[in-house]
Amino acid sequence: MSQFELNAELREEVGKGASRRLRRAGRIPAIIYGANEQPIPLVLDHEQVVRHLEHEAFYSSIMALKIGTQVAQVVLKDLQRHPSKRQILHMDLQRIQLDEKLTMRVPLHFLNEDSCPGVKEERGIVTHLMTDLEVECLPKHLPEYIDVDCAALHIGDTITLGVIKTPEGVEITALAHEEGRSKPVVSVQPPQAIEIEEEVAAEAEAVAAAVGEEPVEAEAAKEPEGKTEGKSEGKKE
Repeated sequence: MSQFELNAELREEVGKGASRRLRRAGRIPAIIYGANEQPIPLVLDHEQVVRHLEHEAFYSSIMALKIGTQVAQVVLKDLQRHPSKRQILHMDLQRIQLDEKLTMRVPLHFLNEDSCPGVKEERGIVTHLMTDLEVECLPKHLPEYIDVDCAALHIGDTITLGVIKTPEGVEITALAHEEGRSKPVVSVQPPQAIEIEEEVAAEAEAVAAAVGEEPVEAEAAKEPEGKTEGKSEGKKE
């Protein structure tokens, strides 16, 4: 079941000062909770976590958390990053029970974007209105991602939550309310470059209509400036 493993130690000291010291030493303060057990403060290795975070599946997979000789099945529930540094500040891990449903956010994978008629034939642009979904399921049904097929989309078309197909045993939490079915997930819009060109052309036509052709012709009928100066010089003695 577990693709990823994390090594952890019990955290003896808590508080802001202790957490700062751990971070300076390349460690991550963390906590594990859930499954009707008491929360336990932990310490994780920063570099091990960073390597796992390079894989998209880490965010939505069940992992094995080793604490000494014990192994717990957990999922990542929260991750705090430093606003400017490549540093993880804190992690929340939740224990799972095989017979209890869990709620997780799962990434969306968009298929056939470049080959759909709205892009390939109509030069439209695919717009992702969601990048992940919150789902509820038993641990054994937890998907790493959910596919969204864009193969039939034309410009102006939208795929909504109500038509997203999920794997067996997986429910989209937003669909618990009827209004959730109409929430947009992905759409194909007209290319912005064409829209801008059309707007510029429309503005140019509006300006031309307001000014009229007569002023332009009158300007063109004027004699060159150098020729006028030459006539003036010819009158001088």
